[in-house]
Amino acid sequence: MAIIYKYLDTPLGSMMAAATDEGICLFDFEYRRMLSTIQKRIQDALNMDYEEGEHPYFEVLETQVKEYFDGNRKEFDLPLHLIGTEFQKKVWRGLLDIKYGETRSYKKQSMYLGDVKAIRAVGTANGQNGIAIIVPCHRVIGENGSLIGYGGGLPKKKWLLEHEAKHTYGDVQLPLF
Repeated sequence: MAIIYKYLDTPLGSMMAAATDEGICLFDFEYRRMLSTIQKRIQDALNMDYEEGEHPYFEVLETQVKEYFDGNRKEFDLPLHLIGTEFQKKVWRGLLDIKYGETRSYKKQSMYLGDVKAIRAVGTANGQNGIAIIVPCHRVIGENGSLIGYGGGLPKKKWLLEHEAKHTYGDVQLPLF
């Protein structure tokens, strides 16, 4: 058995998708600095190698990602295979509860997860999320509204938040602090 991967073109550049029989385990920006670290974490946890190819989940992923970028999808409905520590998976599941077009500060996300003192740990776990956009770590911002901490880069985070705001509230532009 292998982790099947392929690259998808998106309005934000090429993204690597990977899947197991349980679901999508990776969807991240091809040139993200941490991508190789995330790939290795997944590979080591599953004790599997990566193999380029097609997987049945990729068709669903491609359709839903296209709908998202077209502004026609606000929630993803596809199987995910979250691979990390129990704390990381708790943080990532918590991200899934942040609605499209909304944001939450790292502090509020920590409170939501039940430990206001875990702000840094929550931020670290967000940064180790390997399923970009679908597990929406881009929706977590600084307490003062600043756009901080996005593995894909702040311009992509800004683009994603403006895209979601536009399809929720109409045309808006966010400052990039």
